[in-house]
Amino acid sequence: MLEIRTRLLLILSQDLLDKARVVAGKATTVLKLPVSLQIVLRALILVGLKRESHSAVFASIESQARAVRQKRSRGSRR
Repeated sequence: MLEIRTRLLLILSQDLLDKARVVAGKATTVLKLPVSLQIVLRALILVGLKRESHSAVFASIESQARAVRQKRSRGSRR
């Protein structure tokens, strides 16, 4: 099967990025293989998509969507 690749710009908080780097470091140690931040983020996205019916995933989606809405509404008031 031919895999189609697409580039994506992902904006993350420094805290979240640091946590993902820690996961990459732990995975590198445990697996004794080089594990990049990109590999970790890709794996987390794949696992999250497989658990789409999980309530915690939807709670996180809702929280982020509300935060974006609130931020945008503050920006339009200026």
